[in-house]
Amino acid sequence: MLMVQVRMESNLLGANELLARNNRRNFAQRRLLVINLMSSPGSGKTTILEKTIENLNGKIKLGVIEGDLYTDRDAQRIEQKGVKVVQINTEGACHLDAGMVGKAFHNLPDDPLDLLFIENVGNLVCPAEFDLGEDFKAVVISTTEGNDKPVKYPLIFREAKVILLNKIDLLPYTNFSLQQFREDLAQINPTAPVFLVSGRTGEGISEWNEWILGEVRSKRAES
Repeated sequence: MLMVQVRMESNLLGANELLARNNRRNFAQRRLLVINLMSSPGSGKTTILEKTIENLNGKIKLGVIEGDLYTDRDAQRIEQKGVKVVQINTEGACHLDAGMVGKAFHNLPDDPLDLLFIENVGNLVCPAEFDLGEDFKAVVISTTEGNDKPVKYPLIFREAKVILLNKIDLLPYTNFSLQQFREDLAQINPTAPVFLVSGRTGEGISEWNEWILGEVRSKRAES
């Protein structure tokens, strides 16, 4: 595992967009599908990523750029799954930006990849505003957080191409209203598919992964 220390500086969104376009060109040249994985802290995003890697390993080649405030603990977990990981520490900043991702990408091995996950810093506000050059954004929310997150943080859910509701094994023990959650999402982002999953039990992961494989095939067909 290679660790890259990146200091966060105040950048205008316009400058970030230029770097994001450069990242997008680099990704496209490699026919690489890139997913910006976002969530609040504690949603189970890393556990979902672990389960996803376990299911997809051997079917496609994956890499991960792991964003976190200070530690590399999540990156260590991902590396144990047998994929290449580059760690970004933002040293307190609440999101990744395109410059950070571009530097980290160039530190990945030259082996061709089919899919790159960028696990963003846990936050439902800042990450949605910054284009990283990804193909699309995916948002993880858990049943333990409450069903009102889409109406409280509409931008991140509006920007997402796909949404995962995690910890559905805990649904009977919460007051999470699945009906209200779906109704709110229908107002904010009616086209995004929603996968009901459990990182702990693995429920719903196969369906989510089949969807990803379809996106990888579509990306290859574009080239």
